[in-house]
Amino acid sequence: MANRIILNAISYHGKGAIEHIIPEVKQRFFKKAFICTDPGLVEHKVINKITDLLDEAELAYEIYSNVKPNPTIENVQTGVQAFKDSGADYIIAVGGGSSMDTAKAVGIIVANPEFSDVVSLEGLAPTRNPTVPIITVPTTAGTGSEVTAYYVITDVERGRKFVCVDANAMSIIAVVDPDMMSSMPRGLTAATGMDALTHAIEGLITKSAWDMSDMLHIKAIELIAKSLRGAVNNEPEGREGMALAQYLAGMGFSNVGLGLVHGMAHPLGATYDTPHGVANAIILPTVMRYNADYSGEKYREIARAFGVPDVEKMHQEEYRRVAIECVAQLSKDVGIPQSLHGIAKEEDLDFLAESAFQDVCTAGNPRETSVYEIRELYKSLL
Repeated sequence: MANRIILNAISYHGKGAIEHIIPEVKQRFFKKAFICTDPGLVEHKVINKITDLLDEAELAYEIYSNVKPNPTIENVQTGVQAFKDSGADYIIAVGGGSSMDTAKAVGIIVANPEFSDVVSLEGLAPTRNPTVPIITVPTTAGTGSEVTAYYVITDVERGRKFVCVDANAMSIIAVVDPDMMSSMPRGLTAATGMDALTHAIEGLITKSAWDMSDMLHIKAIELIAKSLRGAVNNEPEGREGMALAQYLAGMGFSNVGLGLVHGMAHPLGATYDTPHGVANAIILPTVMRYNADYSGEKYREIARAFGVPDVEKMHQEEYRRVAIECVAQLSKDVGIPQSLHGIAKEEDLDFLAESAFQDVCTAGNPRETSVYEIRELYKSLL
């Protein structure tokens, strides 16, 4: 079986990377940008770092900021109409996963109007045309959405999130500038960082993992273990390390898939509006224990990436235990809640478990599961 890797055509990394946006726009003869972002980045003028560059270059743009933390079908449909009304010919997505996911859905529907209901994009939608050209500029170090074919939309009416996987939705240019992430508050830095760690660990042990994806995920875990605590304290080295780590994790999981942690996290976001990174971080150690016997020697690599000495001398049970403990300790150190108490409700467990079982990410889990077993995992976290 052949393995496939799909990435951005171009990506820029490091301090000052946003300065490359203008020459890229000019050489493509783009006329007007549709800037897809969230209200907080507008209010705190983070978006000005981009608009100032466009103003100086005398390039036209329009800002669309009707984006929720868990973007909805309505956000997307409003965005599609706003894009059409704006006269724009490309999108600059600035923000976290929510802004980038909204931008992908908007761009895909503009190019493929037969999917205007949005819900028909779930899973592997048979879109024919590439998205409207998108330049992604992440302001969080976690989702990796700037380099993935994934995007997630919330169906409010049905109380569920649905995952879309479409190579046609990839942004053409990713601009990963740690300076764009410097205004992230501690809690958001911690949550998005643990999201990146979840991507790396699930991508490492998913059914479709192979040598190239393993290389990306192991390096991402190593960088996160070294950098996340510093990033939470807004140290430049930590920000830079996390900016690269989350991109590497995105490169990997976008091509091999995820697993049960994400499958269980998505219903929490849809039902309780739980921040995605927080949900992942709470669930991750528990699902790692659940998957341990189906992970081969991968947990040894996780422990080694965390800097645990003499891992090669450990028995399988020991290095698996140590790997899980390292993940749990990092989560605790950066202030993530340690259970779903006060988040999930026991009376909702049947619905949550069924939703998680049906989630597209769950299919990639190395251990086959069931609605009953997922319910028990949720229950153990209450």
